Amino acid sequence: MATLVEIGQAAPSFTLSDLSGKAYTLEKAGGKLILLVFWSADCPWSQRADALIETWRREWREDVAVWMIASNKNENREALDRAAAERELEVVLMDTDQQVVDLYGAVTTPHCFVVDREGILRYRGAIDDITFRQREASIFYLKEAVDALVAGEPVEQNDTLAFGCTIVRLDPTAS
Repeated sequence: MATLVEIGQAAPSFTLSDLSGKAYTLEKAGGKLILLVFWSADCPWSQRADALIETWRREWREDVAVWMIASNKNENREALDRAAAERELEVVLMDTDQQVVDLYGAVTTPHCFVVDREGILRYRGAIDDITFRQREASIFYLKEAVDALVAGEPVEQNDTLAFGCTIVRLDPTAS
């Protein structure tokens, strides 16, 4: 799927509910940087990213809101609730109709997007440079991007290739 939003352009608006039913929109983010992470309860790459992001989130404090977006058709509500609780995630949004994943052109979990305080997309891509062939991270793209924005600086590397589990588009229970 082609990416529908470009770096430096307004991030697509959406409204999604979290696991408790509270609605979230970019327009009501309260002037924070928003980290959108297309997320999976089952993907080991997402689980690894969750731990990294949680460590960084403590550093970023109130400057950054982290919103995990669950878009996989094969993950049921119980799996989402369980993983969110185990990983102590603050916000998990449900994209059950896959409208937001399509708006952003996300293809993997995790796939990260950083929206600045004015609603402009400033980063899209991976957490770091780990792949199947490179097992140790040497660059933490996401952290570098958010740190730059928190400091009021431009993001140097603003578009990287996301790596992880493919977002599941088909419901395995449908016949």
